Amino acid sequence: MKLDNKSCFLRTVSIEKPDQVDFPFLLPAIRQLNELPLHPNVTYLVGENGTGKSTILEGIAVALGFNAEGGSKNLNFPTTDSHSKLYNHLRFVRGHKSPKTGYFLRAESFYNVASHIDYLDEESAGLGKPIISSYGGGSLHQKSHGEGFLSLLVHRFGGNGLYLLDEPEAALSPARQLTVLARIHELVQQGSQFIIATHSPILMSYPDAIIYNLTDNGYNEVSYQETEHFTLTKEFLESPERFLRHLLG
Repeated sequence: MKLDNKSCFLRTVSIEKPDQVDFPFLLPAIRQLNELPLHPNVTYLVGENGTGKSTILEGIAVALGFNAEGGSKNLNFPTTDSHSKLYNHLRFVRGHKSPKTGYFLRAESFYNVASHIDYLDEESAGLGKPIISSYGGGSLHQKSHGEGFLSLLVHRFGGNGLYLLDEPEAALSPARQLTVLARIHELVQQGSQFIIATHSPILMSYPDAIIYNLTDNGYNEVSYQETEHFTLTKEFLESPERFLRHLLG
């Protein structure tokens, strides 16, 4: 795709490879990656487990100043120091404007983020500025995992923001994934930019987005219909009996 991405908050991500190659630089997609152009609206990182999509997104987030476990740039709470050193080797070409807000949503550590928000809310209660009001009111722990995600997207995310989402479908039903897709579009219309690592054929269907498919051989840009997520889901839904006969013998 020939891309005019001058309106991006982030235009490209590039990697300066170290002399000593170990994880995560052993991953083919990261080893092959030199410069990754980003879409001004939505860029997807897709691929099988272990191909590096979450590692790349995590590296981008940490290099931009977000907490490795997720949250805004104001949240800083190391529960487990497990992120890779990729962030030290990332370089960005930025657009002409800076985002007004941003967030790194990481499904696997969202519980830790919600707990830290509760802690900060208690600390700020005496100041008359409850933090939890920015998340829809009430502890995120009092909502289901999926409803907590939605509350975050609806109440905390705003226009002109840079948002990094790592497998947000983990807690969402198909219907709720459609709700999130509509919210993403609403925020794009308000000037926001998204980078999303996902397995969901619903979430990766946003029109005119860039999709980078990460494999054991590296990575390449693909169309939505070319993704395995789309083709495999479509084939299964057209003939589940055939798949089940093969899988279950």
